[in-house]
Parts: sequence; C-alpha cells; structure tokens
Amino acid sequence: MSEKLQKVLARAGVGSRREMESVIAEGRVSVDGKVATLGDRVEPTQKVRVDGREIKISSEQDTVCRVLMYHKPEGELCTRHDPEGRKTVFDRLPKLREGRWIAIGRLDINTSGLLMFTTDGELANRLMHPKFEIEREYAVRVFGEVDDAMLQRLRNGVTLEDGPAKFKSIKNAGGEGINHWFHVMLTEGRNREVRRLWESQGVQVSRLIRVRYGDLELEKSLPQGGWKELELGKVNYLRKLVELRPERETKVKPIERRSAKRKQTAQIRRAVKKHNIRKKSGKS
Repeated sequence: MSEKLQKVLARAGVGSRREMESVIAEGRVSVDGKVATLGDRVEPTQKVRVDGREIKISSEQDTVCRVLMYHKPEGELCTRHDPEGRKTVFDRLPKLREGRWIAIGRLDINTSGLLMFTTDGELANRLMHPKFEIEREYAVRVFGEVDDAMLQRLRNGVTLEDGPAKFKSIKNAGGEGINHWFHVMLTEGRNREVRRLWESQGVQVSRLIRVRYGDLELEKSLPQGGWKELELGKVNYLRKLVELRPERETKVKPIERRSAKRKQTAQIRRAVKKHNIRKKSGKS
C-alpha cells in the first residue's frame, strides 16, 4: 500500500518528517525520475532519490526500529557536522549499513546526560512533538539565592520570550550555600528552556544533566560518551507513548546473567576510552 512520501523518507532515516517536507518542497526529491511534490504517495517498488542519491525504501512492516541510549558529555554539539571541527554527538555512534541515526530532541553544548537516537524518523518526529507531553527530568545545580516564592513562580509559570513556561515539578536535591541541586521536570523541549526558566528569576545554572526521558532513566553504568542499544521492551514502551504499533524484531541479543552485563559495561568503557585516545592523537 502507498504511503506519504515524507513519512517513507523519515522512516528510512533521511531526516525527520518535517525536514523531509521542506526537502520535497525544495524540489530535491524525485520518484521514478520525476520531481516529487508535497502530497505524493509512494510504494516500496518505486525508486526514490534525494539530491540524486537513491534511498532504499521499505514498508513499515519490513523496517526494524532501533533506539540507542547515549550518555552525552558536555562539549559535544547536537549536529551532524560542525564547520569549526568541534565534537558532535554523532561521532561515537555505531555505523549503519542502511539509514542513519536521528537524534530524539537536542541537548545544548553545555548540557550532559540522556540523549536518545533512533533509525525510525517517524518515531523521532512523534517523540519530539509537544502534543504527547513526554516527561523530561533534569538534575540542575543553580548558583544564587533560591526561596520558596521563587520555586512557586516557576511551578505556576512565567513568561519567556517565546511564551509562557513552567516546571511541572521541582524537587530539592541538596547542596550547600548558594550552590544548590534541584530535580526539575517539564513536558516540552524548547531551546534552553530549563536554563531560561531559572535565569528569569535571576539565578544562574552551573550544571545541567538530563536524567530521565519518559520512564527511561539514564543508566548509572553507562559512562559519559557511551551508548547502549535498547532492548525490544523499551523500544515498544517509546512507541506506545506516541501511538505507534509495537515492533516485533530487535538487533539486541538478550543478556540474562549478571556477569554478562558486567562484561558489556566493561566493553562500553573500553570503547569510550579508545575513542577518546584516537581523538586526542588526531589533534596532536
């Protein structure tokens, strides 16, 4: 059965559905040799090209949805290529034979913590859409005096330059003096929203770590710069959140024994260390 062209391209990992709509509108996509337009539908048997490059398309039933959990360090950009040659979150990810990894949301260069990637553009598009109100939790260290009235304003809502915003919850996480930790939660991913909310109250954020996305928590055994592919149950948890059919296949082999899990963690740490050494030697 035919499907919308932008949906097929997103699922193939070319980009998000919104990005694909722009690419189609710019006349950069062809179907069976003819320039495509928004609204076109395609079938798996047709030849689709983007900027002259043929894209392997497949039906939803034939595509395996994969998701990575990544522990982003500070100093990495959420972009595929940086003109200044700075490190990006895509540098460490495993290579794919088909498609590409799509970031589910973004973290700014000075934010660390949980970032996820998927091969399914439709899943990424829906998880980023504000209508699904998926919870995002951050550990944040602030510098400045914080009182109960300020916390209440942040819960009730304040007006930022791009509209009203608020934390759905704020929990005291300890600290001394004017350096204090809180855990905050919101359900949208506007640019630098956590930082801007605190700054609206005259308080500076000195550390920001995303620790949870939905019910998925950043695993403590995952080192900064390390990635781990999610097993089928967690992939389907994410798909259910955004009303997509469950996935039936996975590339992840089950790990049952504790010794095997420790071995996997050690392998991840070695891979991170090896990557860091290679990057340093490349700069010298």
